Amino acid sequence: MNALVVGGAGFIGSHLTERLLADGHVVDVVDDLSLGSLANLAEARSMGGELKIHTLDAGADEFQALVALRTPDVIYHLGVLPPGESVESGAAASLRSLISVLEAARALGGVKVVVALSAVSIYGDVPSKDLPIKENQTWKPVGVRGVLARSVAELLAVYREEHSVEFTALALANVYGDRQRADGGVVGAFSHALAQREAPVLNGDGRQTRDFLYIDDAVDALVRAATRGSGLVVNVGTGVATSVSAVWWQMAGPDGIAPLTVQRGRSDVSRFALSPTRARIQLAWAPWTELSVGLRALGRGPR
Repeated sequence: MNALVVGGAGFIGSHLTERLLADGHVVDVVDDLSLGSLANLAEARSMGGELKIHTLDAGADEFQALVALRTPDVIYHLGVLPPGESVESGAAASLRSLISVLEAARALGGVKVVVALSAVSIYGDVPSKDLPIKENQTWKPVGVRGVLARSVAELLAVYREEHSVEFTALALANVYGDRQRADGGVVGAFSHALAQREAPVLNGDGRQTRDFLYIDDAVDALVRAATRGSGLVVNVGTGVATSVSAVWWQMAGPDGIAPLTVQRGRSDVSRFALSPTRARIQLAWAPWTELSVGLRALGRGPR
């Protein structure tokens, strides 16, 4: 398989690139390095597989020519307003790059597009009785990220119907793991606080829950989506809700620094977990890494 990974120098993208190379696929990474880093690809570059790295904005005119030249079977788009990117500059760029990807896929023909979206931004707060969340749950987009994610899903559906561009959209839980930036998620922020021996900052009392998904599990779902789940939005999570404060104390241990607290924002979701049922059926995927195991792999979990 020839795979092109937009955002391949980022946290998730670099891990996906390694997995694709390990599986024997040809990989092109496209990244403008505004949030990603070539250092994230050091392991991938040492693997000896067929890898090309293009320092390029996917929204640039040159991207179309690159896709025509490299003829990928699948394009992964991991750059839809990722954590750490400002809403002001990132929203328009995300839509521009997605349309560029879809147009390139339409022009080449026979290209699958796989997009990663933030599930918590899509679904928002749901009643406890509806947890873990299934794909038929009504979307209540949270902020600009949520509205953008919904627009992305709608664009994918339009291109599939009108131009036969196949897609799978993965609604990802809170992915964590090695190389995650401090502004890239809860575990990344906590890891940074531990490394700096600083108190972490919690919104409110930290009782709000999230579904924490280890990077290897997320990457496995992305790889499977290249040939499965066509035309669908698929939730990728563990189905387990864990409070943010509980994660801190797992990472810090009983002698850890007590967190600082700030007032919760109105858009901060109270409870969250994703059902993996559709992923089991459509992707033949299931999570396998328990949170304690994933944190231990980071050197931040209970011994």
